[in-house]
Amino acid sequence: MLNIAVLVSGGGTNLQALIDAQKNGIIKNGSISCVISGRSDAYALERAKQNGITTCVVSRKDFKSAGEFDHALLLALKSANADLVVLAGFLSILGDEVTSAYKNRIINIHPSLIPSFCGAGFYGLRVHEAALSYGVKVTGATVHFVSDVVDGGAIILQKAVEIKDDDTPENLQRRVMEQAEWVILPQAVSFFCEGRLSLENGRVRVLPLNIIIKKEADKDGFQ
Repeated sequence: MLNIAVLVSGGGTNLQALIDAQKNGIIKNGSISCVISGRSDAYALERAKQNGITTCVVSRKDFKSAGEFDHALLLALKSANADLVVLAGFLSILGDEVTSAYKNRIINIHPSLIPSFCGAGFYGLRVHEAALSYGVKVTGATVHFVSDVVDGGAIILQKAVEIKDDDTPENLQRRVMEQAEWVILPQAVSFFCEGRLSLENGRVRVLPLNIIIKKEADKDGFQ
């Protein structure tokens, strides 16, 4: 069973989706062991406490430099024995100390179909405002590995959501969460915990379950 650390900064709707997925048995071979918030007033902390999940706060403003913040965050992750780090609305950019220590073990949910409307400055409602302003007909969400390029890591899963003529940034944001983010984030977490993600030449492949079972059997000496 892998330990999952979820990093948050706000209301924690994606955290709640993960908690619900865990309760419903959607997440296999993984359990949320801690929630780390970048803000002490984030409602996500209350969601975690209501579900008996350990919490802590590591806020960028409490440190003189980005390096000190990164080091403190890494210590928190190690203290939680995190095997997988999930960014679920975490607004601070991770530095090299964390991304190197957890290479290919950090995943992020982004509210667009990357490479559209992503990178520095694209977060929250800004993403949906940009999509509507540009006039695209389809948007969605992407789960990807975190690299040293903002929103530039290998894509794990994507799900499209149709844009309607009368959409506002607010109702589009809600529909993308409900139809895409809350669906593919738990799926991606489960795939990781089950050992079903294969990263080759910068691209992610989801392995069929029967291949994983065979690998485990071979490892244990069975034919």
